[in-house]
Amino acid sequence: MLHSQKEMSENKPGFLTGTRNHVLDLDDFSLEELDLLFTTTDEMHTVLNQDKKKLAVLQGKIIVTLFCEPSTRTRLSFEEAGKILGADVINISSQGSSVEKGESLLNTMLTIQATGADIIIIRHPHSGAPHFIARHLNSSKVINAGDGLHAHPTQALSDLYTMKSHLGHLANRKVVIVGDILHSRVARSNLWGLLLIGARVVLCGPPTLLPKEFLRGDHRKNGHHLAKIEVEMNLDKAIEGAAAIMALRLQTERQDDGFLPSLREYSKMYAITPERLKTAQTRAILMHPGPMNEGVEISPDVAHGPQSVIEEQVNNSVAIRMSLLKLLLNPTGKIQ
Repeated sequence: MLHSQKEMSENKPGFLTGTRNHVLDLDDFSLEELDLLFTTTDEMHTVLNQDKKKLAVLQGKIIVTLFCEPSTRTRLSFEEAGKILGADVINISSQGSSVEKGESLLNTMLTIQATGADIIIIRHPHSGAPHFIARHLNSSKVINAGDGLHAHPTQALSDLYTMKSHLGHLANRKVVIVGDILHSRVARSNLWGLLLIGARVVLCGPPTLLPKEFLRGDHRKNGHHLAKIEVEMNLDKAIEGAAAIMALRLQTERQDDGFLPSLREYSKMYAITPERLKTAQTRAILMHPGPMNEGVEISPDVAHGPQSVIEEQVNNSVAIRMSLLKLLLNPTGKIQ
């Protein structure tokens, strides 16, 4: 997870320069790229609010999704995004494909590229799989839809856009991420984005579900991009004065793996409740990348309360993915 500031600043691709071929994580994004992406997303929302939600900006383009893990929200939103923009979208699952027959992932990707795919959107259980593929393809572009415990950049971009829409700016605003940080690819990608825009990031959760580098303080070494991240294991202290709170899904199998004594104890110490939410800023927003375990990491009253923007996150994910596809495949094309 740790990268030096020098590594972060060198050889950055970008939408603005036409050099971005892939979206693998947010560690190589610039503020200028985020601004362009969010401005384009505003325009995509205008399209989504129209009666006729159909554009021709990606007509003739081929988008292939390959999901080697179960997905509802991410897969559906990418498919909807591509079709609204006028692209041909082909969905492939590992079950029933050549991958299941023993073909290597690389050979499968080369086959898909040979069919003329402009973008391959992949979700894979192994961390680094999209990066590996991107290094070996010369014409198809790659979007990471989630890889192992590593990254989920498009979800993080949707989260950032949602925060910005409600809070205006995020510079020096306190954003708290609560829960299973250790196993969360969503949290990892959000860290890069939040630090890029200058937010004050606080991680909170039981010690067994926090990365060891944060517990030991390794991330505070000079030159590391994550040096400003704070760790607070007391949820009441963490939430105090927060502008945004993101609860992460607690994977119930973690209890069986010995990470937690019980779900009841976890809920008592780390669930977001109405009482705890009162200590945040008056207009603080409550987020969750989904799917939720109501009554475990988040109270139903909070999940469906006035400060919750969880449903909005889902809606924003379609507009964000429309923007990414457009900027990667037809950056100068007119939306209307």
